[in-house]
Amino acid sequence: MFKKVLIANRGEIALRIQRACRELGIKSVVVYSEADREAKYVRLADEAVCIGPAPSAQSYLSMPAIIATAEVTDAEAIHPGYGFLSENADFAERVERSGFTFIGPTADSIRLMGDKVSAKQAMIRAGVPCVPGSEGALPEDPKEIIKIARSVGYPVIIKAAGGGGGRGMRVVHTEAALVHAVQTTRAEAGAAFGNPEVYMEKFLENPRHVEIQVLADTHKNAVWLGERDCSMQRRHQKIIEEAPAPGIPRRIIEKVGDRCAAACKKMGYRGAGTFEFLYENGEFYFIEMNTRVQVEHPVTELVTGIDIVQQQIKIAAGEKLPFTQRQIEMRGHAIECRINAEDPVKFVPSPGRITMWHAPGGPGVRVDSHAYTNYFVPPNYDSMIGKIIVHGDTREQALARMRIALSETVVEGIQTNIPLHRELMADAKFIEGGTSIHYLEGWMAAHKR
Repeated sequence: MFKKVLIANRGEIALRIQRACRELGIKSVVVYSEADREAKYVRLADEAVCIGPAPSAQSYLSMPAIIATAEVTDAEAIHPGYGFLSENADFAERVERSGFTFIGPTADSIRLMGDKVSAKQAMIRAGVPCVPGSEGALPEDPKEIIKIARSVGYPVIIKAAGGGGGRGMRVVHTEAALVHAVQTTRAEAGAAFGNPEVYMEKFLENPRHVEIQVLADTHKNAVWLGERDCSMQRRHQKIIEEAPAPGIPRRIIEKVGDRCAAACKKMGYRGAGTFEFLYENGEFYFIEMNTRVQVEHPVTELVTGIDIVQQQIKIAAGEKLPFTQRQIEMRGHAIECRINAEDPVKFVPSPGRITMWHAPGGPGVRVDSHAYTNYFVPPNYDSMIGKIIVHGDTREQALARMRIALSETVVEGIQTNIPLHRELMADAKFIEGGTSIHYLEGWMAAHKR
């Protein structure tokens, strides 16, 4: 096992990794920007090193600064968390070349899954169900593009091969708009991602967003840890997640889960990963794989009892998974609400000093947050300041516990989206379960948000 791990991230995930290291008896090195000097995880770290000013490009995205810090502190491994450099294949490669262990997949796996075209082709070869569409990148010939769209059937969606986070996508409903949409998306993809390739998929009208969590070691073992429903989204950004997904038959989940684990073995994948799917009319369709720990990993931890972050570290250290697929059981129901420092109506960031922070408690309540009273939320990064996660024997109990937890939470000095969460926890359609990825935006339009 490692003696010292460098945490190349910030916010609640930096604190989460730090806690996992402490439980395993591993010392942690935290890197931080000047804007995060007051952060809780900086104060709690065994060692903390400032690597640059507030802008991410000069701190959390600076590969030389992170690797140099690992060298001078004698760290053995680097955990990238999520965001920033977590899915940067060049960084993973550079970490390994510098003599450190990257706590995550190999650079080859990250590259394979980072390109949506190659990822889809790999999933097709592995037998994972995919959305009908082009077999690869769209050709230059407009006639061939039109031919593909006719075979897929309208509406279609044009996606950037190197895109992500809801960017680089355009829905096309008519043949007249197709070629222009492809050309525009290509130009945007080239400018935003440095890769102008685009591909086409059938646009599903009312799907849910369901994902499968996997773990794979370096000894050819791979398991899946159930599913999460992440359909409550705004502009492709998740707000609420839960496990298990309401109303989907277990036999369907088990079938796709087994295929995801098999795909990991086929790819030689290692570490934690998430297969993301659209689900509609009883069918799963692969959309992408995230080669890192997810923001929403706590809901899976609560229903399985498995510490995903600790398993990432153990796998990177060469250990075998301590359980088989048959030993994994899902118990009860878990729900997570992302708490963002933002105006709950206009959705604009609300940085500033938190004058009062009171986290909720009680049975089945977990809070992952780096916030505290008098903490200054910097304007330079993502607005998420924490997550409230609850677990209950049933979904109904979990919902009740989340309502109580949200009612107990106090954040003063800045605005947060807690009022939005309180309304959604009382919404009849959400309580019923099974809302689509379009539901929240329709709800906000109806409530004049």
